[in-house]
Amino acid sequence: MNITYMTHTTSGNGMLRNTLLLIMLLLAFQDATAQTDRKLIRQGNRQFRNQHYEEAEATYRKASAANAQNPEAQYNLGCALMAQQKDSMAMKCFQNSAQLHTDKQRKAQAYHNMGVILQQKKQFGEAAEAYKAALRNNPKDNETRYNLALCLKQMKNQPKQNQNQKKDENKDKNKDKEKEKNENKNQRTAAERCHAARESYAAANEEGTATAVAKTPSAELVRVQDITKETISECLPLSDGT
Repeated sequence: MNITYMTHTTSGNGMLRNTLLLIMLLLAFQDATAQTDRKLIRQGNRQFRNQHYEEAEATYRKASAANAQNPEAQYNLGCALMAQQKDSMAMKCFQNSAQLHTDKQRKAQAYHNMGVILQQKKQFGEAAEAYKAALRNNPKDNETRYNLALCLKQMKNQPKQNQNQKKDENKDKNKDKEKEKNENKNQRTAAERCHAARESYAAANEEGTATAVAKTPSAELVRVQDITKETISECLPLSDGT
């Protein structure tokens, strides 16, 4: 009985050592993974600051692949995509970052940039909700408060803008009709002038003189003025989280 008991104890100690070894290996792997994704984020930040947005995007994707639970990798990837006007993909990254983050201030930055994208697309209602979510997490963010105020103002003016746009469209249609009418008239006039000139030229040839043929007038050019837009503030990439 004593021999059996001693043998069983030795086997239990071996299992304990193996379990501890496995835990140590897992911890070492996690630490190595964490160092890898933080290193990649720092590299991506340098590329972003140098405005190499495509390279930064690729680097942030590698960081996210190394650690899918790193909210900074998702947020910074969203910034790189946003800089390239890849707004749909950027929105998903900011949403992921907001869900993963436990830090309220950084969660607020993700909601802030979601609001910027929606506001630029004139989705003012959804943009306002994103800004409100940002302010719930960081009530002291004056840039978000400014964007929200601007967004609410734009949302209030939107029906008026749509009405003015319809009026402008109707004016453009009337201008096009008038323009087409004038062009047809000019073409008829030019044709009549050409016909008269040919007859005059034919008659003049008999007398040894020449008459110039009238040219058709060119269409009138309409210049469009640039519209000055009010500034919308957006957030820049975060650090590696260390």
